[in-house]
Order: sequence, then structure tokens, then C-alpha cells
Amino acid sequence: MTMLDYAAKLTERPADMIESDIERLREVGFKDRAILDITQIVAYYGYVNRIADGLGVELEDFWKKK
Repeated sequence: MTMLDYAAKLTERPADMIESDIERLREVGFKDRAILDITQIVAYYGYVNRIADGLGVELEDFWKKK
């Protein structure tokens, strides 16, 4: 499992996370601190996006394609 696989699973199916997901990250060289950082960043963006979606926040004009 790559970091991106881990992030996608945590975003799309958080209830399906299992210990072996973390073990696979360790096997490819991630230390516990890095795994914590990855998890917190993924969770933060999920949280912020849900807040924005829930409140109907719209993108600023400079983000919109012309």
C-alpha cells in the first residue's frame, strides 16, 4: 500500500481501516510520526471540505475556470 492508497482509503472508507494498512506503510519505510502526519492531514482536509460543503461555501472567483 502506498501513501496515496492509504489516503484514498481513509477518505473514502474510514470504517474499513485496519492495522495492516498501517503496517504496510511501515514496511515501505514510513515511521510512526510520518503515518500520524499523513493521517492528520487527510482527516483535516476531509473535515474542512465537509464543513464547506455543509455550509454551501463557494469557491472564490479566481478558482473558477473561465
